[in-house]
Amino acid sequence: MAAHTLLYILVGLSVAGFVFEQALEWLNLKATRTDIPAEVADYYPAEKYQRSLAYQRDQTRFEFISGGFSFLVSVSFLAGGGFGWLDGILRQVTDNPIGLALLFFGVIVLVSDWLSLPFQWYHTFVLEERYGFNKTTWRTFFLDKAKGYLLGGLVGAALLACLIFLIEEWGPSFWIWFALVAASFMLLMNVFYTSWLLPLFNKLTPLPEGELKTAIEAFARKVNFPLDQVLVMDGSKRSAKANAFFAGLGGRKKIVLYDTLLANHTTEELIAVLAHEVGHYQKKHIRMGYVLSVCQLVLVLFVLSRVVFAANLSFALGGQYEAIHLNLVASGLLFTPVSGAIGLLTNMLSRKNEFEADAYARAQYSGEALARALKKLSVDTLSHLHPHPLYVFFHYSHPPLLQRLRALR
Repeated sequence: MAAHTLLYILVGLSVAGFVFEQALEWLNLKATRTDIPAEVADYYPAEKYQRSLAYQRDQTRFEFISGGFSFLVSVSFLAGGGFGWLDGILRQVTDNPIGLALLFFGVIVLVSDWLSLPFQWYHTFVLEERYGFNKTTWRTFFLDKAKGYLLGGLVGAALLACLIFLIEEWGPSFWIWFALVAASFMLLMNVFYTSWLLPLFNKLTPLPEGELKTAIEAFARKVNFPLDQVLVMDGSKRSAKANAFFAGLGGRKKIVLYDTLLANHTTEELIAVLAHEVGHYQKKHIRMGYVLSVCQLVLVLFVLSRVVFAANLSFALGGQYEAIHLNLVASGLLFTPVSGAIGLLTNMLSRKNEFEADAYARAQYSGEALARALKKLSVDTLSHLHPHPLYVFFHYSHPPLLQRLRALR
């Protein structure tokens, strides 16, 4: 296919994707209703419900503006041959394929992040602050940035260098070897996330002895959950929003509770939330998710191996020479519909798994306690109670609150 035809396709896919996403956002905004659902009426004072509607409006407007800016910059850079222009400049520094790719993607990531910095600042220190969610200080904000750059530079650069090396050395069969590397990396992150990465950004402390810890350990014994440790994370360092999760494989499971979750829920509600998380483990959702992620990775890498050596991809981006890093960018844009379809299927499976975990919590502990916890979490985060079905279909990894409450009943 001619380079100019490929460029038209790439720009067309970018425009179509942006228009589609904006249409979904608009539908979701129009789906808001002023009546308070009976299921949460006892938890949602009229004033706070109006506040949640205002939060949804402000969030959507912010997405329109920030998304529009990002789209205009990226599609202009694409259509104007910016990727090829950057490649030409960096070739004056080095022509080593690995070094050139690292410089290329490093510049792209850094400039993209710097351009979005005003929007990140506004979202954190204005929008989230306005509704009482933000707890992040300027120091934490920029420290997180620095740590993210360092971590991305080390881990991301190592994986990218490995990918370029395998492409150069093994040709079209590179996908087999890089799939093994990436799958191993994903497994390591699953096992050591709470030990290696999370402590770089948050403080984790053992849950003190007391009623809650005793209740958690008793429930874990009852359902044969291999609990190794219960940790409390200082989530309030950044946000008033709450969460809980467990990590680890095999017989060393760690449960992590946000301190904001502990502050706003009773022991019974917390155990119900944990019962939901244990449900994911008992139903083998975590293992299934890892296997499916590896399958997706293998599929994407295999398809990539069929197109990444097409020289016209580089020329479509304005490059003067064939370059693997330019072909990777073009391939990623071409795969947008495939990535969207995979994401759609993943979200559908995730919503199914959430219903199953809720049902497990209801059967093994208390559906009523879980329902109370879900209502509190929804009210505390001012979540959308009436999202548009199409928006849910394409974007929600969890079912909307009202659907979960009805299923629990």
